[in-house]
Amino acid sequence: MEQKQEVVYYQAKGGKYRWVAVTALLLAIGAILKMVTPGVAGVTPNWTIAMYCIAINLIRPRLGQAVGIGLVAGAVNIPFSKSAFPYGNLVSELVGAVVCTLIVSTVVDMKIGKLNVRPAVSGFVSTVSSGLVFTGILKIVLSLPLEAYLYGMLPVVFITGAINCLITQLLYFPAQRLFEAKGGQSCQK
Repeated sequence: MEQKQEVVYYQAKGGKYRWVAVTALLLAIGAILKMVTPGVAGVTPNWTIAMYCIAINLIRPRLGQAVGIGLVAGAVNIPFSKSAFPYGNLVSELVGAVVCTLIVSTVVDMKIGKLNVRPAVSGFVSTVSSGLVFTGILKIVLSLPLEAYLYGMLPVVFITGAINCLITQLLYFPAQRLFEAKGGQSCQK
């Protein structure tokens, strides 16, 4: 008698470091969009922050991984920065990524009805946190007057935060569907 062996199929999960590829792809998209998006009245979306917020919401990294994401995002921003002190991005993006990770890792339910608004909240708060750090560094390094900081820079930070809030929320759901369809898993175990 011949015994039949059962064939078992396993769906690919993308590997242990798939989160790196997802983050790198989103940061690359953010860098390209940052280069080509024109400013309107001195304000442009910060695509880099929006993209790493989407990545962090998808992959839910540990704090050490968030630090790495922030440092890479800051380094990616340096060549594309229109700022007088582009190296401030290294610190500000690190802060933004860590803040985003802390928001994403909270157990507080962030829903309006059935709509998950955690991407919007993390996009806004991370952008504002990063922007406050960056403009603070810029104010100190360039010895800018307080009035320029308060009335020129801070409004731009909050307007950019509002824009990123919308971008992060709108782009999160298609990214989530694609991530989950391809066997995505968070970094948290």
